[in-house]
Amino acid sequence: MFKIAIPAVAALGLIAFAAQSQATNADVRTEAAPMGWHLSHEGSLAKLAYGVENSDQLALMMTCERGQTQAIIYGDVQPASPRLIQASMTETAIDPLSGDLAGEARISVHDPALRQFARLGALAVQGEAGRFELTATRNERRLIGDFFAYCGTDRV
Repeated sequence: MFKIAIPAVAALGLIAFAAQSQATNADVRTEAAPMGWHLSHEGSLAKLAYGVENSDQLALMMTCERGQTQAIIYGDVQPASPRLIQASMTETAIDPLSGDLAGEARISVHDPALRQFARLGALAVQGEAGRFELTATRNERRLIGDFFAYCGTDRV
C-alpha cells in the first residue's frame, strides 16, 4: 500500500506546486508603464518631462529657473524648432537622464513651437527616429501651462 501511496502523494504534491507556480507567473504583468507629461520641482528648478513617471525612462525633459525665459532641453528628442540652440561642444555637464556628457540645448519659452505646444497640447519633436508629435491630455496641458508660467511669463 505504501508503495503506491507515497509516489501518488509525491505526484499530487508536484502537480499542486506546478499549478501554484503557473498561477504566480500569470499574475506577473509585463506591460510597459504609460508615458506622459509630468511636472516636478527641485528647489528653484522646474522640470517638465515626457516619459514614465518616477523613472529614468524619459524621451524629453525641459528645465528652467523661476522667471527665466530660457529652457534647457535634455533627452533623445528635441523640439522641432529652428531657434533651438545646441550647447557648445566644450561644455562638460552631465546629462541627468543618461549620466553621459550632456546633449543639452536651449530654447526660449517664447519660441513659436513651445507657444503652440502650450496652446494645443502637441509638441513637434525630432530625434533619431525622425520627426513626430508628443501629445498631452487635458490634465497634462494644465501642468504644461504651469511650467511655462513658472518659467517667466503668464502668457505662452
